Amino acid sequence: MTTASCQTLKCRNFDSWLKHQNTKTHEVNFFLLSTSLIASAPSNAIGVDGPSALRLDPVSLLVLIVTLCAFCAPVFVLFPPFPPRKSDALRETHTKLGLDPSRSNLRDHWKIDHASSSAKPGIKSLFIYPVKSCKGIEVTTAKVVPTGLEFDRLFTFAQLKSPFPVAVGEHHHGAKEEKQEEEKGHHVWDFITQRQFPLLATVEVELWQPDLDKMRGKTLSVRSGEAFLVLRFPWRGSGVSGVLETLAAKCLRGISAQPEKEVVLPVAAPTEGGIREKGYEYEGVRVWRDTTTALNVGSELPEELSLYLGVSNKLGLFRMNPENLREVFRCAPKKDEVGYQPVVSFQDSYPVHILSLASVRDLESKVPKDEVLRELNPRRFRANIYVTGCPAYDEDSWKRIRFVDPSRQGDESTFHVSCRTTRCKLPNVNPDTGIRHPVEPDKSLRAFREIDEGAPKTGCLGMQCTPLFEKVEALENQLTVGMPLEVLERGEHFFKKV
Repeated sequence: MTTASCQTLKCRNFDSWLKHQNTKTHEVNFFLLSTSLIASAPSNAIGVDGPSALRLDPVSLLVLIVTLCAFCAPVFVLFPPFPPRKSDALRETHTKLGLDPSRSNLRDHWKIDHASSSAKPGIKSLFIYPVKSCKGIEVTTAKVVPTGLEFDRLFTFAQLKSPFPVAVGEHHHGAKEEKQEEEKGHHVWDFITQRQFPLLATVEVELWQPDLDKMRGKTLSVRSGEAFLVLRFPWRGSGVSGVLETLAAKCLRGISAQPEKEVVLPVAAPTEGGIREKGYEYEGVRVWRDTTTALNVGSELPEELSLYLGVSNKLGLFRMNPENLREVFRCAPKKDEVGYQPVVSFQDSYPVHILSLASVRDLESKVPKDEVLRELNPRRFRANIYVTGCPAYDEDSWKRIRFVDPSRQGDESTFHVSCRTTRCKLPNVNPDTGIRHPVEPDKSLRAFREIDEGAPKTGCLGMQCTPLFEKVEALENQLTVGMPLEVLERGEHFFKKV
């Protein structure tokens, strides 16, 4: 651990750490570059008066340049003269949650017979989506809470709908505040998804959790024990600044890297003092026909994000208020049946979405392929639990299921399978590129999977679930990749619209 690294832990916020780290980086680079310049000068190019009286012929100049480049290249790589990213500070005390895409449990989804009768049904992969409609995080284990998998859909982006123009970042004082409050009653924050803005699929989300091993023996700041979200999206400035940003990205993260903007946010709900300090505000946000009061942390968002996504209205980012969760009714079990009122954060309708890979493979065989849609990646459907080993569409009749960990007696998670997942056009968006296919797989879903009388002219794929808990005083279970699946009850489903 270097002195600079230790000092970062004492910084009150990322901006002060960034300034401190940037200064140190340039000091080191200047010293090493100066040393290299003097040391690399050929002896026949230095006069009797020393380096101050350099006499360079063309050959000596060429030798000097080549030597200088040879000395500076490793210095440039080890100590790049670019400011570090805000999220770099987290590496000192935190560990990033989730699997690298190269180790994804879905990387072989296209070559495995997921409906094989010899395979036991079980969990193939687990995903959480901390920010609605942005990239998910694949995990190997997940805590099940009443709202679904822990950290799932905690945040959502929203755009401000208003009958008249609204100035971004405008502040009023005195008598104008009353008018602003009156006008605010006409404003509506509407959640947004890939349905309207497909490039949300390319907004990367990282979740960094405190690492006790990294913290041991260090002087820690008050916030070192918190978990943080990092939102990152591609962005290249114009002109010379854009060239420098591209150069910095490739030097710091590899030749294929592109310049990016990022936002760092605490996962936990902030205190009242923190809300005032940051200028956050509780406001109503509409999710389908529900309107819930949540914390707008949109002041943290850079203007470039709206431009990147193509959002012309004012853009907000809302964190779900844990004291004001959205209650779920319709096909969900009733409170007196399960011992608690089913709730969600910013999920569309139910806490957990489960999908069979065998069903995806079967649908894929019916979907026409072209240059835009070469394969049907299961990640298009944004499920939380991907299962394997079941016949295609076997899940259509599930009513109650259970996952059991055979290595730990009593460790199980049970779910009420509330209804089928009715599909919109969101799966038409490629999760890697954010490019929307004009018709597929939506067209094939409507043609082959119109199976629920409660959802006419709509394709269905996957099931919506509500967690069940053995003890009402302990509303928590655990899921792990590989846990076997047991179907406890079967029956008919009839989708109830909002």
